[in-house]
Amino acid sequence: MSTVVGIDVGGTKVAATLLGPDGLGETKLQPTTLDSGDALIDQLVEVVGEAAGGQSFDAVGIGVPSIVRFETGEIAASTNIPLKGVPLRKVLGERLGVPVFVDNDATVAALAEAHDENLELVSPNLVIITVGTGIGGGIVIDGRIFRGGSGGAGELGMTLIGLASEPDMQPSGQHFPQPGSLEALASGTALDRFARAAAEHRDSSLATLAAAAKPVLGPDAVAAAKAGDEYAMAAVRRWAHAVGVGIANAINTFDPDEVVIGGGAATVGDLLLEPATQFAAGYVHPGLQGRAAVRIARWGVTAGVLGAALLAAHELERDPT
Repeated sequence: MSTVVGIDVGGTKVAATLLGPDGLGETKLQPTTLDSGDALIDQLVEVVGEAAGGQSFDAVGIGVPSIVRFETGEIAASTNIPLKGVPLRKVLGERLGVPVFVDNDATVAALAEAHDENLELVSPNLVIITVGTGIGGGIVIDGRIFRGGSGGAGELGMTLIGLASEPDMQPSGQHFPQPGSLEALASGTALDRFARAAAEHRDSSLATLAAAAKPVLGPDAVAAAKAGDEYAMAAVRRWAHAVGVGIANAINTFDPDEVVIGGGAATVGDLLLEPATQFAAGYVHPGLQGRAAVRIARWGVTAGVLGAALLAAHELERDPT
């Protein structure tokens, strides 16, 4: 295997690690520099050097929370990092002197999840749904990333799962997430909303937080549900239902071997996974039922840097020049 560096760029942190014949190296973390695009690029150069630790490397892979034109590495759209319009592949490649490959962060996480602990491809057809403040997604088909025509495939949070279809309905315009979208109904932000509704019941333990003028958030509902609070359990179940519809849509559309739940929601574990899987089963086409496994992400917070590194390694194998 080539020696490569993987970088996971988020709105709050940048993580980088070396991947070589001996496996993954130590992950280096820095708070994300958001002052300007130039400052963030300087930071990426710095963190690559830290991750390499003086070793030579053949390429760099980067996962970013953006829609990416893969062939040029241009950041077509981004809400959390100041790189919109930047041809990152070219700019960073010139700074580092090695090939650079740029892709969406959830997309590279999907590539990581398709591989086991020995970095063997075990799930050639896989969809990941990353559930955090928003919802992202990534798709692997026949062992390779599926990007679509322009690089924007996998925006599963934008799929509409609850939109009323009245004859006089009009699109809501450029306001995202759209009402009725998976992101609006199944993200961590949606769970926050369900938690606040549960806190309106005086018999719920969440009402105590609200009475003390403390914010009531999704993690509070999860903790209360684990403690047996029936209103919190109902809030989490409502959230799981929406996630389950998203899982069913992924199965009906792609017929994958696995659907993986990643992002912050992965820490909720079976409290989310079990009801979401049950709900999903009720929406899957009869001809597809029972085939796709649904699981929590195996790589956790490492998925981003590992997937970015695998991206670089795979692209080098495909075109060593």
